Amino acid sequence: MKVSLQDVFLKSPIAHRALHDEALGRAENNFAAIEAAIEHGFGIEIDIQQSKDGQAMVFHDYHLDRLTEAKGPFAQLTATELGQVRFRSGEKGVPTLAAILDHVAGRAPLLIEIKDQDGVMGPNVGPLEREVARLLQSYSGAVAVMSFNPHAIAVMADAAPQIPRGLTTCGYLPQDWPLLSEATRADLRKIPDFDRVGASFVSHQWTDLASERIQDLKGAGARILCWTIRSAAEAAEATLYAENITFESYVPA
Repeated sequence: MKVSLQDVFLKSPIAHRALHDEALGRAENNFAAIEAAIEHGFGIEIDIQQSKDGQAMVFHDYHLDRLTEAKGPFAQLTATELGQVRFRSGEKGVPTLAAILDHVAGRAPLLIEIKDQDGVMGPNVGPLEREVARLLQSYSGAVAVMSFNPHAIAVMADAAPQIPRGLTTCGYLPQDWPLLSEATRADLRKIPDFDRVGASFVSHQWTDLASERIQDLKGAGARILCWTIRSAAEAAEATLYAENITFESYVPA
């Protein structure tokens, strides 16, 4: 069953990892950045990783080093331990998805990207996706899920068929995806799983929006979002093809 992306996801730009600004004390994917995005009237994109004890946590990286004062792989810490981690922005604690859902409470459209847990975009996924699905059962706000890994979205199609689903996509350049084989990159470039997983949208790398496959999907009725826009000039170019942008490093008018 394909579920259409709600129109609210097309009405206002979407803040990438929320409206983060470390210098202003707003870490990526954390409460202050989320509240700032809500106050500006933006949609919000967040990322989901899994803790050691199977909790859905709102964090982008596979390692803690870039954003926090801790070090090492994210997945080696429990939710309780992650809740004690201090961010370089000064904030404390990696939020759980449950806490973020309670905080947003429908005040902004929420675009949830489930990070690949297999490592090479393969089928070794499932526990995190089912936990996300469980948490979304009682959420009444506008929400959609997406992932680079189509297997993750296939699990979501089974576990939460009522939630709009999409694929995060790009041109899969070798230098950007060194852990993937060229065969895997070539396959993913074709976005072959769009219909199989019941996707209704893609969020595509903005510099590749003119690709033939994206134009074919758009012509067939798919909603086209894009990532990651960092200036008004980029936004103007991207919106020649995409219906909405995901942005960071500037604030759209």
